[in-house]
Amino acid sequence: MAGASKNSRTTVATQKFICPDCGGEIVMKTICDNGRVRNIAECSKCKRTERRPKDFK
Repeated sequence: MAGASKNSRTTVATQKFICPDCGGEIVMKTICDNGRVRNIAECSKCKRTERRPKDFK
């Protein structure tokens, strides 16, 4: 039986981001806008949107 290769991911690393304004969780969303696929970060509590989670600071 083959083992995992040296480049494979053996654990799933997820990082939770917290909105500094309301304390809600920031989730990444993929939207299609004018035929382009864009990723945005949105707070689940206050619905604030930014390009990426670190822009909430």
